[in-house]
Amino acid sequence: MLDNESLRAQADSIKELAEERGLENNFFFITTFERYLVQLDILDDLKAGIEEEGTTVTKEYVKGRGNLYTNPAINAFNRTTDSANKTVTTLLRILNGSGAGKKKEEVDPLLELINGSDEE
Repeated sequence: MLDNESLRAQADSIKELAEERGLENNFFFITTFERYLVQLDILDDLKAGIEEEGTTVTKEYVKGRGNLYTNPAINAFNRTTDSANKTVTTLLRILNGSGAGKKKEEVDPLLELINGSDEE
């Protein structure tokens, strides 16, 4: 597994790629990328919880009897993983389909606005 320093370096590389494509001010890129980083932090926390508590937990009821259940963090981890994967797909669409690289006159004014252009 990659350490946090390696992950942060890769995140910086993604930001540089976005800048090269003119997306550093793109609302959708910025918010989606931020969301993805939060999802990664959540996954780290859930993973640590699962490693600490194990894959099963015991719930005790009124009479002191315990029942064994799957750790609820596993379901949360799986749901967050699915969401993070969808977020990556969205990021790739933004990075690859932004109209970056087109000549200035070919870019739709709406796309310019969406991509964070401050020209009027």
